[in-house]
Amino acid sequence: MENSKAILLLHCPNQEGVIAATTAFIHDNNGNIVALEQHVEELEKELFMRIEWELKNFIIPAEKIGEFFQTLVADRFKMKWRLEFNNKIPRIGLFVSKYAHCYFDILSRYESKEWKVEIPLIISNHDKFEHVAKRYNIPYYHIPITKENKKEAEQKEIQLLKEHKVDLIVLARYMQVVTSDFISEFPNKIINIHHSSLPAFPGAKPYDSAYKRGVKLVGATAHYVTEDLDAGPIITQEVIPISHKDRIRDLKRKGKNTEKIVLAKAVKKHMDHKVIPYKNRTVVFA
Repeated sequence: MENSKAILLLHCPNQEGVIAATTAFIHDNNGNIVALEQHVEELEKELFMRIEWELKNFIIPAEKIGEFFQTLVADRFKMKWRLEFNNKIPRIGLFVSKYAHCYFDILSRYESKEWKVEIPLIISNHDKFEHVAKRYNIPYYHIPITKENKKEAEQKEIQLLKEHKVDLIVLARYMQVVTSDFISEFPNKIINIHHSSLPAFPGAKPYDSAYKRGVKLVGATAHYVTEDLDAGPIITQEVIPISHKDRIRDLKRKGKNTEKIVLAKAVKKHMDHKVIPYKNRTVVFA
């Protein structure tokens, strides 16, 4: 427990005493608060908070904190909350199709130990990158998907993800639309990345269309996956400038690089427990 910390993320109707009651709960049980951020959404009149504290001298056992907090604080303020611990290593299920840039980027962060994560499996609807998974000694499951077998294939994927106790699913340019049945098994635990030319330039060649239109910005959006295609709660976004000198290949290169960065930032925010989804938006703490 020496370096262990608990992280509480919550939101509730904005009202007097919420912050005081939450910090008192920690203080009164010998917890040392090391980080606290809060935000009030004025239109919704909703308070959001992230609070982190050391467990070294905390009186309540880790497995009982949630129960005590619900009874002593959360019920009173009608809170929705979740409790996380910094010493739990996230387990990522990585999905990929035929585009490699986000796939290689995540694996490099894993290999270099920039991220303290486990990747117990990789799933793909193609076998193109199986040799890469073997290099990292990560099981690679090739599950082809057609209109006829999609339901059966997704059930196999769900079973594999549960068997490997996956905490987060990262769609590293996985070019399949996941169904509502799949999404319902992992709410706010599937992160997708797409180019920012959506919805203006959909289809197989968005950068070609953007080039013909003379766009002056390209970028990427990382978001949680919902039933609304490419319209889930946004976690991170970035854009970069484009000039008349840039050709289609330049737009693609710059776009792919931005996708890698934006996806990595979104995954890191999620793993650090700094995101609170709310309706179709997110509060993302620093």
